[in-house]
Amino acid sequence: MARGGSTAVRRAIRWLRPPPRLVDWSIFTAVMLATASGVFSFLGVRPAWVPVFWFHRVVGLTLIVLLAFKLSRVRYRLTRTSQWQASTALSIATALAAFGTIGTGIMWVFGYVPELPLIQFLTVHVAFGLVLVVLMVAHQRTRFRAPRRVDFDRRRTTMQYSVMLVAGAVTYRLQETVNTALNTPGEDRRLTGSREKKGSGNGSFPPTAWVADDPDPVDQSAYRLSVQGAVDSPVELAYDDIDPDTSTEVLLDCTSGWYTEQEWRGIEVGELLDLTDPDGDATHVRFVSVTGYRWSLPIEEARDALLATHVGGERLSHGHGAPLRLVAPGRRGFQWVKWVERVDVRTRGDPAQWLVTLISGFD
Repeated sequence: MARGGSTAVRRAIRWLRPPPRLVDWSIFTAVMLATASGVFSFLGVRPAWVPVFWFHRVVGLTLIVLLAFKLSRVRYRLTRTSQWQASTALSIATALAAFGTIGTGIMWVFGYVPELPLIQFLTVHVAFGLVLVVLMVAHQRTRFRAPRRVDFDRRRTTMQYSVMLVAGAVTYRLQETVNTALNTPGEDRRLTGSREKKGSGNGSFPPTAWVADDPDPVDQSAYRLSVQGAVDSPVELAYDDIDPDTSTEVLLDCTSGWYTEQEWRGIEVGELLDLTDPDGDATHVRFVSVTGYRWSLPIEEARDALLATHVGGERLSHGHGAPLRLVAPGRRGFQWVKWVERVDVRTRGDPAQWLVTLISGFD
């Protein structure tokens, strides 16, 4: 009976395994889709974005199956040094990056992650993923083999990939069930996958920065906030001129894998705009950091945002953006600009901000 069962399993696996060329290109496609959905998920914080996170996880689980098919086919090349070629080192590095990406993702899902100095563990997962993309592109170039017509059987191929995707979705739901049943550390994640940082004030959540943003502390006695652009009356305010008379409780969800709900106090952006009398054709408000980092919000959304001076009843620390930090409800942490020194009222958006996020802070 056991032998018959194992034979049936082998037959099922053989039926499920696509042709070699199709497996290779499917792995490449899955990596690109997982990367794209992972990057795209950086923008999502509202429940409407849940399908993006689901898609990312299901594709990742499907990738595990595809990699198993690939390794079962090429394992002899890796275990027999006589079979090694010039491109073997690249293949091994690509496999290690894939294992690193999947392994760190699984660790994060179940919550069993080490505390690391300076960075958050989810950043390691992202780093593995980005390295994997580079290696996959190089690997495909060294072993480029376009799929042939014979590799496709419309009915069978459709069924094969449908089964793999459904299996990935079912596995994802089972993982959530296991988290709940075993009360694992990963159970308390938000829809974004972020884990809660509890407490109040500066010390209760990490002072993470984006890429190279790491300025010296701002001299508050010399600090000036300018509000300019498409306005009739530009203003410049010293730090002591800013009246932090508005408090609001807002959830900050950081792309490095944590979230915290804090009471923020500062001045409403709408109050600043009222001081300057924006032009009738103004559409966006851009917030600029001392590092050059910037982000824009539609003007009506910006009016409800806050330039915070305090968090959890404490004056903002330097690491959390003192003297002023943008608090943008419904936005991810990287859009909460720190060390704000300029507010620009604009008549159009700012597409270049996507590039600036990568180069700000570099001298």
